[in-house]
Amino acid sequence: MVKRGIIIGRFQPPHRGHVEVFKQILREVDELIVVVGSAQESHTLENPFTAGERVLMISKALAEARVDLSRVHIIPIPDVNNNAIWVSHVTSLSPPFEIVYSGNPLVRRLFKEAGFETKTPPMFKRKEYWGTEIRDRMIRGKRWEELVPEAVLEVMREIKAVERLKDLSKTDYLLR
Repeated sequence: MVKRGIIIGRFQPPHRGHVEVFKQILREVDELIVVVGSAQESHTLENPFTAGERVLMISKALAEARVDLSRVHIIPIPDVNNNAIWVSHVTSLSPPFEIVYSGNPLVRRLFKEAGFETKTPPMFKRKEYWGTEIRDRMIRGKRWEELVPEAVLEVMREIKAVERLKDLSKTDYLLR
């Protein structure tokens, strides 16, 4: 029987910490489901990238890290904004899994109550490898490129991510 784990995040953007977490989880399970959460969100300061862009960034970053992509399923899932049905929403849109990996206490609680095993994945350089910090640096013209895998950087250049964020910062709420 295949042992599958799931991790849910917004990945705005996927960074080096995410790749390390994925690799760590893949040491514990046969297959990993990476759920790109808030899939309906894009073009805001908090969620600047589309689900498709995030899927592309994650798959390219994993390939660059020499992760066997046949062991990874990347699935965009939109929010339902109702905690009582959220777990069933996720399970209805993903392959079957046994273990839920999340640093979010609410996510762990909801899945635990639904009967799933939950684990907190290790965090890698959390103060640097943090989407909010990366987006903030991009807007402010500070160094951020070393915080994301080269493959993610290439996609971000292709979609003009810095230009998008700077434009969004003129009309959307300010970070911090």
